[in-house]
Amino acid sequence: MKPSVIDRRHLIMQALLLFASILATRICDAAESTRLVCRVVDADTGELLPCRAYAQSEQGTWHFAQSMADDGTAVRYDVTRSPESFEKHTTLSAHPFKFELPPGRSRIVVERGKEYHPAELSVNVENSPLERTIRLKQWINMEQRRWYSGDTHVHRSLADLPNVMRAEDLNVALPLSYWVRDAYTPPLRGDKSVPAESRLIHVDRDRVIWPMNTEYEIFTVNGKRHTLGAVFVLNHQTPLAPSAPPVAPIAAEARRQHALLDLDKHSWPWSMMLVPIMNVDLFELSNNHIWRTDFFFKRWTLEQLPQAWNIETDSQGFTEWGWMDFGFKTYYALLNCGFHMRPTAGTASGVHPVPLGFGRVYVSLPDGFDYQNWIDGLNAGRSFVTTGPMLFAEFNGRSPGSKFQSTGPTTLRVHGEAHSRRPLDRIEIVKNGEIVRTITPAANTGKTAWVSSFDESFEVDNTSWFAVRCFQKHPQTGRLRFAHSAPVYVTVPGRPLRPHAVETEFLVQAVQSEIRRNREVLSDDELAEYERALEIYRKLHQISTP
Repeated sequence: MKPSVIDRRHLIMQALLLFASILATRICDAAESTRLVCRVVDADTGELLPCRAYAQSEQGTWHFAQSMADDGTAVRYDVTRSPESFEKHTTLSAHPFKFELPPGRSRIVVERGKEYHPAELSVNVENSPLERTIRLKQWINMEQRRWYSGDTHVHRSLADLPNVMRAEDLNVALPLSYWVRDAYTPPLRGDKSVPAESRLIHVDRDRVIWPMNTEYEIFTVNGKRHTLGAVFVLNHQTPLAPSAPPVAPIAAEARRQHALLDLDKHSWPWSMMLVPIMNVDLFELSNNHIWRTDFFFKRWTLEQLPQAWNIETDSQGFTEWGWMDFGFKTYYALLNCGFHMRPTAGTASGVHPVPLGFGRVYVSLPDGFDYQNWIDGLNAGRSFVTTGPMLFAEFNGRSPGSKFQSTGPTTLRVHGEAHSRRPLDRIEIVKNGEIVRTITPAANTGKTAWVSSFDESFEVDNTSWFAVRCFQKHPQTGRLRFAHSAPVYVTVPGRPLRPHAVETEFLVQAVQSEIRRNREVLSDDELAEYERALEIYRKLHQISTP
């Protein structure tokens, strides 16, 4: 039945009244707000800096900044997962910017990437406009040391990325322009795909975007909800044609295009199948569940937790440390099985409440920045992953990722420094998945940061891998930030590295469980990939040690 003329007039009148009410509220709010103008500068040089800024009033409301320059940019980011897990910030270009704040006290926090100390101030807003100059102190300069950062799991738009990368002081961004979530769908037809050109986008001299990257994140099979998991293809040259499953053709095409395969998270249902079948290159030691704000995914894949691994949980599920430790131990199990995956870090900024590059990977480039050299260095493992501290480790004078060939038992010297803006909790040297040395960090500080050196030697009788990791604990919250080097490998002929039985048992059981779960869903050819992975893990289990 069509509405009458009177009904239509009534509806129009209601809409006009609603619009007038909203407009009046906004005018009232504007009248009651006061402008705060901020200039963020480098504490040493006085140079204006791009940054990430937060503003919260004493009433609990969040406010977003606007640039005051005609050529300035401000990107608002507002993502909430829970009352404790959210990001409400603005990334800003290197220009003055403003907040419109209500009367009373407001808390302002300004940050820039990992290399600057954050700044926090409280302002009392009355009737008169306010101005503040905020000085950010750089506690370490990674470019001077020829280390360059990247985020390998990015969901920000190409339009926003120049602003955000500068604010986060990030050198390389690999946005997943092609994003497919349904089985048997080519990436070009993915519901989240945004076609990209095969060209390097230069943001600054040492800041670039490579937009040709793909995420296979399969949540449905044949139109029905059935999660398989995620894997990334990074740095490919043309759009990928293969769909998933199966995954072996994707790996073959990735190799043909000189791309890298990145394991998103270790506990996706199909993850342990992917590693041997695709020969995955990268393992995200800091993945997109590790945030600046509170840890959220406490029960995600909790059912996959191997009880024999002593992973920390509480009544709600994973603790933040438990989730990190689960990732570390899965990585170590795969290294012990001979899968020499290199570590990386990704945030999924754009989807989750986390700043771009909160977890990032630094790659050593002694000759200065070059994108292809950065990709090559990432693939070679000349790197470390961090959510806070900086870790410079050398192994017999060589970088992480090195491979040593010995004719017999030998000695490995592990030395270097860990730098942090807060005191470190501990430094650990890991051999074949076991902590073989714990170093108490130094009690003294550098000029603007804490610096702890380490110099340890180890007798190596069998083929082994070594890595260094360190942890920084917040004095009030107890939350951890970490850094973890890529491993080095020492091969001793005739004395191979064997995985532990608890590791291979987990890998065998993980794949067996997926075969059962997928029996009525996937085709025989697709299940054959799981069967091949199971055979590989069973053979490794046969040679494992107790």
